[in-house]
Amino acid sequence: MGDIDILNLVSHLVIYMVVLLLAISAHEAGHAWMSHKFGDDTAYMLGRVTLNPVAHTDPIGTLLIPIISFIFGAVGGALGSIPLIGWGKPTPVNPRNWTNYKLANVMVSIAGVLANLILLIIGIVLAKILMTQGFTPSDFFGRASNPLVIFVTDLMFLNLSLFVFNLLPFPPLDGSKILSTFLPASFEPVFNLLEQYGFLILMALIYIGVFSLVFHPFRLALAYTLVAIS
Repeated sequence: MGDIDILNLVSHLVIYMVVLLLAISAHEAGHAWMSHKFGDDTAYMLGRVTLNPVAHTDPIGTLLIPIISFIFGAVGGALGSIPLIGWGKPTPVNPRNWTNYKLANVMVSIAGVLANLILLIIGIVLAKILMTQGFTPSDFFGRASNPLVIFVTDLMFLNLSLFVFNLLPFPPLDGSKILSTFLPASFEPVFNLLEQYGFLILMALIYIGVFSLVFHPFRLALAYTLVAIS
């Protein structure tokens, strides 16, 4: 790590973790809030309808793994291939309390990614404001040193990543819950099997770069958006 600027690494890591905690907290709070709106107060009573990261932080998925992944990514080489991943404490819901199961299942599942979409839009607006101060779209796609640019860049890309990733129709992601609502009951055994091994398969797909291929068009779309509003 002799060629790495430790101070820059630490400062970027701090900003990255602040944005990650916000993104994950908004995502899980969105699930909790929507479930409460459909009659289930399980998460609400546990204090999960909040942006306070303490309520949503998983020590392993929200802190340890993202920090290690970020540092290894900065080191580069073989270790740099470790993907930046993270997750929050699952939001508890009781579907039996929902007033309209099918609609609630879709809306509760999609509420998390909609929260990330809102943060993404806020990030784009902030980028526009920064570009009126002399910054360019390329500043958000390079190795910026300005803390504000780093914050806005992380805000856009982390929330875009969570938005796209969680909509994938693969257990245990939100997209699979939405898809299961519209599939016939005969598909339930397949989904149950995937849920048992879904996380391991998902991590393998991320590691070999499948998600990077899926995410690339959205990254390009964000780049075009920033150019268009500059």
